[in-house]
Amino acid sequence: MLTSYDYTLARLVDEAGVDMLLVGDSASNIVCGNQYTLPITLDEMIFLTKGVVRAAQHALVVADMPFGSYQVNDDMAVANAIRMLKESGADAVKLEGGQEIADAIRRMVKAGVPVCGHLGLTPQSVNQFGGYGLRAKEEAEADKLLADARLLDEAGCFCIVLEKIPAALAARVTAAVSCPTIGIGAGAGTDGQVLVLHDMLGLNQGFKPKFLRQFAHLAENIQSAVGDYITAVKDSSFPSAEESY
Repeated sequence: MLTSYDYTLARLVDEAGVDMLLVGDSASNIVCGNQYTLPITLDEMIFLTKGVVRAAQHALVVADMPFGSYQVNDDMAVANAIRMLKESGADAVKLEGGQEIADAIRRMVKAGVPVCGHLGLTPQSVNQFGGYGLRAKEEAEADKLLADARLLDEAGCFCIVLEKIPAALAARVTAAVSCPTIGIGAGAGTDGQVLVLHDMLGLNQGFKPKFLRQFAHLAENIQSAVGDYITAVKDSSFPSAEESY
């Protein structure tokens, strides 16, 4: 799984053979430049998801339900999830949390909405957590996470994202649930992995957590190309006669 937020990059990622495209609420950071994921709206998520859906010929498209779209009550949560699928064309939605939202997930699944769960570091709870540190280090939180994972599995989640938790705990969760687990900063014991596309391509130079592997360094390539373009325009070598009508 990789994140995607626009048609052009999503098409490249889909053609490369990735199994799932996540239209993450990390778009709040990557696309909009916000410090947190909290500001992005349901309307904005639907807009971004539409472009990714148009690009996807192979991958399953999962859209994040943004902060405030499912926490108020179960009726609103189900209505907004249905709206996301109807208006964006996504194949599934993703929600953060465990026992607190299990009933809403059950109702979504009964209504025909496929749901991906998300436990561990849940960025929409950053104000509660006080930052983006490793979660479930202590036994009590680890036990709750394991119990939450079982609840999400029983509620009908088709997969669960495990973010920034100890690798041993992620492996325990994976063994305890029937649905696949997708890790990010959770070690190699999960069934799959997810990264933010812009991070793994080296486009976001200021974000380098321990779990991130940069598979390319495109920021340098882009800056070099733009520099060459500026030079060519200023010295009048672009456009050339061959590039003119």
